[in-house]
Amino acid sequence: MKQLSGIDATFLYMETPETPMHVAGLTLYDRPKGMTGSFHDHFTAFLKTRIHLIPIFSKKLARTLLDLDHPGWVDTADVDFAYHVRQVVLDGPGSFDQLEAKVGELHSVLLDRSKPLWQFTVIEGLADGRLALYSKVHHAAVDGGAGMVITKALYDVTEVPRVVEPPEPRALPPKPSQAERALTGLNDLVGNLMRQHLNMLAAGAELITSVAGALSPAGSGKAPAADEPKTTSGGAQLPSFVPPKTPFNVTITGQRAYAARSLPLADAKLIAKATGAKINDVVMGICSGALRRYLLARKKLPKTPLIAFVPISLREAGNTEINNQVFGMNCPLATDIADPLERLASIRRTSNTSKSIAGTAKSAAPKDFTMIGAPLLLPGLMKLFGKSGLADLVPMGVNVVISNTAGPNFPLYCAGAKISALYPVSIPTHGVGLNFTVQSYLDHLDFGLTGCAKAVPDMGRLADHLAEALAELKTAVVAKMAAAAPHKNVEASPAPSQEPAKDRAATAADGKAAQKPVAAKAAKPSAKPKAGAAKARVATAPAAKPASAKAASAKAASVKTRAPKAAAR
Repeated sequence: MKQLSGIDATFLYMETPETPMHVAGLTLYDRPKGMTGSFHDHFTAFLKTRIHLIPIFSKKLARTLLDLDHPGWVDTADVDFAYHVRQVVLDGPGSFDQLEAKVGELHSVLLDRSKPLWQFTVIEGLADGRLALYSKVHHAAVDGGAGMVITKALYDVTEVPRVVEPPEPRALPPKPSQAERALTGLNDLVGNLMRQHLNMLAAGAELITSVAGALSPAGSGKAPAADEPKTTSGGAQLPSFVPPKTPFNVTITGQRAYAARSLPLADAKLIAKATGAKINDVVMGICSGALRRYLLARKKLPKTPLIAFVPISLREAGNTEINNQVFGMNCPLATDIADPLERLASIRRTSNTSKSIAGTAKSAAPKDFTMIGAPLLLPGLMKLFGKSGLADLVPMGVNVVISNTAGPNFPLYCAGAKISALYPVSIPTHGVGLNFTVQSYLDHLDFGLTGCAKAVPDMGRLADHLAEALAELKTAVVAKMAAAAPHKNVEASPAPSQEPAKDRAATAADGKAAQKPVAAKAAKPSAKPKAGAAKARVATAPAAKPASAKAASAKAASVKTRAPKAAAR
């Protein structure tokens, strides 16, 4: 038995019916060429040839004696594919809204802890012919880095799947007796307590030294940027990390709301290059702009900036262990600033300070802990916290979670099906009922917004504001570039409407989406796209009208994909 680390086990202890602790993904596919029949059957047969490449998929939880210490992973005799690979067919008209609602419904269901902690659901019936896969794995087993290991095992870089060697025959180890389990468990418990006590003493001293060094004038090893605020001693100013109260910071229910959007990566890169920001800063700027619009429309925008928790990976290059190796930082989102460029500049400054602190402190961050009776004590405390409603009253330290992962810039295939989009699906918690997770793929950024359905009842509206926030940033950047070089022909995109986005137009019975006002929000793909329509749900920043018909034909959307030939993922 391989024992879970304290970080891994914490995701088990935090789980309640209201707070499922699995991470997931929504993947969209083109139908494989020449495939007939059910994609569910096709995918299941393919997965059986690859499952041995993902060892955690063949392991289940085993409790320690009397639940004195963290549980462990043990091999299972077989994998019940009838449970682990499900099938769903959407009712008509098969719109993207229906797909998002189905993902929210599936994401609300806990995984069965008596089985390996993963489940895939093949979703068919989309009106535009695409196929979808909702895949969830418990966070106790994987983090974002470990998720990429699973991706590499399942996906190929060509339409023809690579040949994978079959698994070697293996025999399950003999089941230990109760006496052997007791001796092993006590030995591990005492050893863990002693080792981690020494680690905590060393880590505490290192953490204090690291943070003090990061904030001192010479700690960063470089002079502050011209637009970076300074303290009287000359060091970088520590930003405020006191979060205001928002509608997202409440005790949550078990019902999930979900929305997915794709935005052009080229626009984010343009903004980053023009402002000296990182792509991660631009992603936070887009989320900040969307949050500001959403809260303004509801007259709930706080006077102080929202605070985001941004996960940081502790995984070293080449590390392929299937476990959690994460740290994190808090970053103010400058939602109190109206000007988009000033807002992004503020995010860049404060995120640099937060990164400096987190970068020096993460080596001292505890990667494990041992607590006698943790499997009994901590889940009880989590249930009590949820039932007490304390999250409605006590500040949680952050308002939202924003996570950004760099993905491949080349096409991926799974079971012969080309992948058109990779939308993450993540975890809200009590007090932090909204999560933005972003995955770059090809030439677009795929946003997955996951939240409590009670805290964010109109998730689609918030997601629509992402494209408006990007357009606002791009317009400001292009205008700044044009002002800096007035003799160059720089086209500026018109600023999006400042009024709240209108309600979504109803989907017609034949599956075609109705026309949506451009000023209100980015258009969604129709249920039955015409040839040349984008497969992924990609919104581009609105551009100024070209001076000629020739220019108009040359002006392409920032992200394009070919029309699905038969069905999409």
